[in-house]
Amino acid sequence: MVALAPSSLRILSFNLRYDSQSDSISVEDTLKNLPDPLQPRTSYYQNTGERRWSDRRVAVANEILFNKVELIGFQEALVRQVKDLQELLGSDWDHVGVGRDDGFNRGEFSPIFWKKSVLQLIDWDTFWLSDYPFQAGSKYPGAGSVRICTVAYFKSAAGEVAVMATHWDDRSDTQRQLGASLILHRARHEATKRNVPVILLGDFNSPAQGRDSAGYEIITGVRKPLPISSEFVERYPVSENGFQMIDLIGRAPRRFVSGNHATYTGFSEVQNWSNFGRIDFIMGGSNERWEVESYRVGQSLYDDGMYESDHRPVFVDIRVSP
Repeated sequence: MVALAPSSLRILSFNLRYDSQSDSISVEDTLKNLPDPLQPRTSYYQNTGERRWSDRRVAVANEILFNKVELIGFQEALVRQVKDLQELLGSDWDHVGVGRDDGFNRGEFSPIFWKKSVLQLIDWDTFWLSDYPFQAGSKYPGAGSVRICTVAYFKSAAGEVAVMATHWDDRSDTQRQLGASLILHRARHEATKRNVPVILLGDFNSPAQGRDSAGYEIITGVRKPLPISSEFVERYPVSENGFQMIDLIGRAPRRFVSGNHATYTGFSEVQNWSNFGRIDFIMGGSNERWEVESYRVGQSLYDDGMYESDHRPVFVDIRVSP
């Protein structure tokens, strides 16, 4: 990726895969028991199935630190994962977010992490992607899970920026459409009322084309949004109807689009790409005030055979303007 200018941000969206095999191993214990990198390896890409979070977390943190990321939207992070990453990333990092099931610590977070030396938090909130967006734990009928969006406002060297992080439902296409409609409305409000650039990070579970693409089509202005909560509309009034979100891969210079295409891999064996898909996105509001410098879908599997997640990290270098 290109060298960053002072007004640029390196942004990451990463679905962590939730801690499905929880244990009581501390971060300290994991660090004490890391393998010796000088020892020769006798096999490669062995046992590529899902590993425990306690095995994966150092690799996830190293992915962030080595790539010099400055702003992150995670998905599927349980409270333990949020705390572990805060510990591993260090004191120059901070985060906001809530558990989706109760608005505190229960259930998955869609947290936003940032480097405090680069960004200053102004304000933040969470809303639920349901018919009752201000009711913690509310779920859209027919959805597989409760779904949320975290919104944070930051001051950067180039001015203020609004950042939204979300994870749409894996079962209900209608929920994805409603989630897209709510987020599009809120993003439009931030762009027109606050007059700031808007960045959206998330796992949409909705590809750009084909089956299940309706959510993507709504957020990008191709399809008409669904009706949303009148209370939400009243709290976040808008006057501009032409606003939409723009998929930033399409705005990056072709020379600096690199890495993989698929963002979801599952815990597949090497050479099995039957379930691959591009469902994780970084988007910018059509009011712009941003310029994409580079885009990359990274790796989540290395030759030690351990998947960091069933999703790949998505990176964007973006320059924001005041």
